[in-house]
Amino acid sequence: MMNQACNFSPGTKILGKWNGNSYTIIKLLGQGATGNVFLADSRQGKVAVKLSENSMAITSETNVLKHFSKVQGHSLGPSLLDVDDVKVGSQKLLSFYVMEYIEGHNLLQFVNERGIEWTDVLVLQLLTNLDSLHKEGWVFGDLKPDNLIISGPPPKIRCIDVGGTTQQGRSIKEFTEFFDRGYWGMGTRKAEPSYDLFAVAMIMVNAAYPKRFSKRSDVDGKEQLLSLFDQHSYLRKHKDVLKQAILGNYKSALDMKSDFIKLLSEGTKQNQSQTRSSSKTYRTHIPQKTSKKQQSQSLRKRAKSTQTRSQVVIKKKRRKSSGFLETLIILISVFVIYSLYVYHILL
Repeated sequence: MMNQACNFSPGTKILGKWNGNSYTIIKLLGQGATGNVFLADSRQGKVAVKLSENSMAITSETNVLKHFSKVQGHSLGPSLLDVDDVKVGSQKLLSFYVMEYIEGHNLLQFVNERGIEWTDVLVLQLLTNLDSLHKEGWVFGDLKPDNLIISGPPPKIRCIDVGGTTQQGRSIKEFTEFFDRGYWGMGTRKAEPSYDLFAVAMIMVNAAYPKRFSKRSDVDGKEQLLSLFDQHSYLRKHKDVLKQAILGNYKSALDMKSDFIKLLSEGTKQNQSQTRSSSKTYRTHIPQKTSKKQQSQSLRKRAKSTQTRSQVVIKKKRRKSSGFLETLIILISVFVIYSLYVYHILL
């Protein structure tokens, strides 16, 4: 019923009662327990407007956005632009607030287009943002790919829908079962950093398994999740970090980020070492052509055709060798660029 009261068709104009700002509805962006969010046009350009009959919910969410503004250096969430009421019908008032419209794809859509390897970059950014939020005394709560928008370029992760954001020490206000440790029997719904970090691990699981699954009734939730880490190559590489996160062993997002970076660094060094070893092994097997030429000097006329064929084969092998080495160089370059990106952009 609340959502029905907040329904507005495209083209509808919303005029703030107190501040006098006008917004023209473009389309519905999403519906939640406390109200509806619309894309709207304004004098400032495109904005997101959330309307609700629950004025207390609007007040709570705007307070969260104000706290987010303290850590805007990390582009944690949308900027708060306006708070007001709009008159609907003869006497009814709806509360609303206006925030920055963040355009982009949600995390799963972005990873699906770019590749699962991008999850590493995005998770590192997310952990940086969460560390800042936790230091301000808040927990995001309803952390899931749908609430994470990738803007850019360069790609930056931004948190939207702050309705579940809760002060530390209180009970989580909103959650989605798949990302909730209480659902999996892995902890309480107390708002603390480890609650968000469990959700980060489940976001990585969701990247590997886009079709979310339910908790099995015939097995313990902990056992079910741990068994998944060995069944997918991406999760297997991150097994140690994922395990610590779902068990609640990380006390801060910074701790999880530190282990994550070490894991990526070790993986990059290992791949580079394997690449160099493969290159050396290949070079030791390149055929030598000089000895055959020297031995056949006295038989030049008889061996002329054979020598010609040999030269053709050698040229082909050289081209293959050159192409192989170029590929190795490219692979090494990719690893180096990736490491520099993580070091300079994300830290």
